[in-house]
Amino acid sequence: MSFVVSRRAVRTAILSTVASAMFMPVMAAAETAESDQDAQERRDIIVNGRIEAESGYKVSASRSASRTDTPLVDVPQAINIVSVKQIEDQAANSIGDAIRYVPGVFSAQGEGNRETLIFRGNSTTGDFFVDGTRDDVQTYRDLYNIERLEIFKGPNAMIFGRGGIGGLVNRVTKVADWEHTRAFRIEGGSHDFVRGQFDIGAPISEAFAARITGVYQDSDSYRDGVTFNRWGLNPTVAVRLGPDTIVQASYEHFEDERIADRGVPARFGARVATTTLPRVVVGPLRTPRGQFFGDPGDSPTGTNTDAGTLFIEHSFSDAVSIRNRTRYADYDKYYQNVFPGGVNAAETTVSISAYRQFSQRRNFINQTDFNAEFNTGGLKHTLLIGAEYARQESENVRQEGFFPGNVTSIIVPIAQSNIDTTLTWGQVASSGDNEGVTKVLAGYISDQIELSPAFQLVLGVRFEHLKTEVTDRRTVGFPANGRRDFSVTDNLWSPRAGVIFKPAKNASIYAGYSRTYQPRGGDQLTGLNGGTVNFTPEMFENYEIGAKWDILPTFNIQAAIFQLDRDNVIVANAQGQNEAIGRQRTKGVELSAAGNITKQLSIVGAYTYTDGELVTTGNQPANMPKQSASLWTRFDPVKQFGAAVGVIYQGKRYAAADNIVALPDYARVDAALYYNISEQVSAQLNVENIFNTRYYLYAHSNNNITPGSPTAFRVGLNAKF
Repeated sequence: MSFVVSRRAVRTAILSTVASAMFMPVMAAAETAESDQDAQERRDIIVNGRIEAESGYKVSASRSASRTDTPLVDVPQAINIVSVKQIEDQAANSIGDAIRYVPGVFSAQGEGNRETLIFRGNSTTGDFFVDGTRDDVQTYRDLYNIERLEIFKGPNAMIFGRGGIGGLVNRVTKVADWEHTRAFRIEGGSHDFVRGQFDIGAPISEAFAARITGVYQDSDSYRDGVTFNRWGLNPTVAVRLGPDTIVQASYEHFEDERIADRGVPARFGARVATTTLPRVVVGPLRTPRGQFFGDPGDSPTGTNTDAGTLFIEHSFSDAVSIRNRTRYADYDKYYQNVFPGGVNAAETTVSISAYRQFSQRRNFINQTDFNAEFNTGGLKHTLLIGAEYARQESENVRQEGFFPGNVTSIIVPIAQSNIDTTLTWGQVASSGDNEGVTKVLAGYISDQIELSPAFQLVLGVRFEHLKTEVTDRRTVGFPANGRRDFSVTDNLWSPRAGVIFKPAKNASIYAGYSRTYQPRGGDQLTGLNGGTVNFTPEMFENYEIGAKWDILPTFNIQAAIFQLDRDNVIVANAQGQNEAIGRQRTKGVELSAAGNITKQLSIVGAYTYTDGELVTTGNQPANMPKQSASLWTRFDPVKQFGAAVGVIYQGKRYAAADNIVALPDYARVDAALYYNISEQVSAQLNVENIFNTRYYLYAHSNNNITPGSPTAFRVGLNAKF
């Protein structure tokens, strides 16, 4: 399927920029809201964000949170930022690794071919962003080129658009910035793990700067037959077009190849299938941690990503600016997997099935943000007016695996679950084959109003005109006179409101409300069919109160209490017909702390209590423990030496929404040692699961559960010049 940026797309992108620019004369004439010193302090917070992220665990601000230069203490929602310093100290190379010390966010298995996160009880594969722009294909992402990882809790549609149902992740990338950068990192460890990455940047002249980051990783796994391989390059350039205008351009090519590992099945599968309420909750099948169920040689998955971004920022004054970001991304993905099903009652055999899927996604997204700071009648305003145009084209083809004898599943002994078989591939009536286009035209406005030094209001709303068109291209088993083309247009209003009380400049107490929608195309855009096309989008509303306190310039704590309601969930009624009448409610408490208490002591801590249920069934959402906690502590008694200990606890979780299979709770202990060889070179040793605890990491369904890794180590050498 070819992709061409239409004249209409280009025209819309230009008009969005011009429309925002129309506000320039009015705002340029407005009175500046802050003193020069206050304005400079706000700019310094953003500029120093990079320094904070590189030197400690606390980051004070995120432009993405409100699309303005606002300290996090003044944003009325729970936000956690994982700095690049924390990522390096913990040797975290994936989003799943990095969120282990973030409250309220958990990982699911994602069938071994994609990242799947659980935010406040809601699963998502599409709420991923890069530099505030949607990056929603089902794949794995690396952290080699990021400055920090931002996690936003609750619905975020006013800032980021539809989706973001329980939260989202935003990667802030490293860009050319007229700083001299020479950083290299080499790692090796258990299971033939090898990884190298680099970050090189420099000013070429006063008007031009360049930077390039890159990574290569190759590894086996504690899981039999599982391998990982990835590499990426991300060059960026920056140009100063005068003292007030900056243009940045970047291009990334990234490839990820691995074996899709669906884990192990549950115990007593046949008995569970006939269990009636009150049901008996069972656990995963106990096997050697490395035992593979299926055929690893026939389970490859890979994604090839090419993405280009152009960013332009112009400042009319210290109080008025405009930014435009355009991103085009092309994702080409495939995966096939041979995976386990149910276990027989005697726990001697397991069923094995297979399928594969080819997916392609092309995103063209243009965003324009106009910011102005001014005052009216003694009130200080930070105004955001923005527009977004997006066109996303998707293509998906699924094929089923046929074993010898032309059957779609086989039964094998559990003791010989790692098989080597011959497969052929073809479609059956239920195999998907579709293509779709999603077009988005959105406008948004927000005002951060300072009523007094102690009180602030945040009021905003986004209007999103979203049209999704999907064509069913199936040729096998397609019903006679069946409907092939589906189209839905949604006009979505997504408000955001918050009130902030500041007893001190470095502390806040807030109350917030936000709303978002998940259109029936789903987070992967092509979910429209005869069973979903006539239903209204799912709606998510979040009510939250919380507090933030920067106890020290380098250390802060946060607390949030929330209630997240999900409405219009499709469920079957008494007659077996689907209706959008389901409802899910999740309530909880999130606590976090991050930063350097002294020059020698740094910590990151989190605690989460979450109580969620699908109201129509009373069941708990999958992959969401009621209680979880984590604590990472690094201590550097002398300049040359440091040590860290991390503890991760997760309570019991259910593998699926039917709440039949439970993953037991666990506590895992990690550790690290650091040694500074010189001012520029350092070494570190990271040990995962130091006490060799046996646990289960996450699940995709009742029969796809991943055992956690045994004790593993990694040695790293870092050089920065």
